Amino acid sequence: MAAIQWTIDTTHTEIGFKIKHMMVSNVRGMFTKYTGTVETDGSDFSLAKVELDVDVASVDTNNEQRDTHLRSKDFFEVETYKTMVFKSTKVEKVDDSNFKLTGDLTIKDNTHPITLDVEMGGMVNDPYGNTRAGFTVTGKLSRKAFGLTWNGTLPGGDSILADEIAINCEIEITHR
Repeated sequence: MAAIQWTIDTTHTEIGFKIKHMMVSNVRGMFTKYTGTVETDGSDFSLAKVELDVDVASVDTNNEQRDTHLRSKDFFEVETYKTMVFKSTKVEKVDDSNFKLTGDLTIKDNTHPITLDVEMGGMVNDPYGNTRAGFTVTGKLSRKAFGLTWNGTLPGGDSILADEIAINCEIEITHR
């Protein structure tokens, strides 16, 4: 079958995350600027090649002061490191609608493999002649492994921020 090149529909996609704050609540955020492609063999996603480039300056937690801090040298250091990049290395089909997506994630010149859970929501032909597919992507990563090490200590000894970041993305891709 012929290779199909899919692109991320940025108007129907969310690249989101959450992190435990002061060990009592979660702060959620997203990245609002990104590009990505998925290459498949026909409609078979079990051999997909996925690439995602995220503009880290587009981080948005609904709090400008926090977002400015996240863009600083304490976190993403956006003046030096403009993007974070994910490139898949393997897709494992779990069942008809679930996959394990493994790839290399690079943040601030730190590259580590991560494995994400992917649930396919379905595929449809839209009224404009495009084919669309939707996915929910979830996973976890250690922020410290990627050079995002800033933290503080609470009076009881707990950290202000957890090390673990939960990834939660809603992805819609399309091709003609």
